[in-house]
Amino acid sequence: MPKAIEHEVSVLSSSKHGLVYLTANDWALVADKASRVHFKKGAVLVQKGKKTNGVYLLLKGTARVQIPPHPAVSTIRPGEICGEMSFLEEAPASTTVVAEEEVEAYHLDRPTLDTLFELFPHLASRFYRSMARNLSHRLRELIGSS
Repeated sequence: MPKAIEHEVSVLSSSKHGLVYLTANDWALVADKASRVHFKKGAVLVQKGKKTNGVYLLLKGTARVQIPPHPAVSTIRPGEICGEMSFLEEAPASTTVVAEEEVEAYHLDRPTLDTLFELFPHLASRFYRSMARNLSHRLRELIGSS
């Protein structure tokens, strides 16, 4: 694995609010199949009311979750995922996520993830378990800030 990708996998796998149940082999598969995307400061990663076609895994930079009329509800940091609710529900996004600074991310679209999960069912199990943990954590944060 090239050094740059090793570093990115290290960022992703070390986040305590990322896809924590993925193994080193899972991360190698994800890094190999993901598309790299860049967002400038102020760019929208996820738009409320629009369907996402996958999820973003932040490598660099931060993004804020906006739920009007509240100010930024939370910040997505390197190693964390966004777009997962729309992905899971196959429904329009419930919030907008905006880059607070330049953001680099991996994008995994639904067809890519479906293929990976079909070939590697244990990856699917660990991926969805990680997302469930993250959604639970975010809900607890939101409830605690109310």
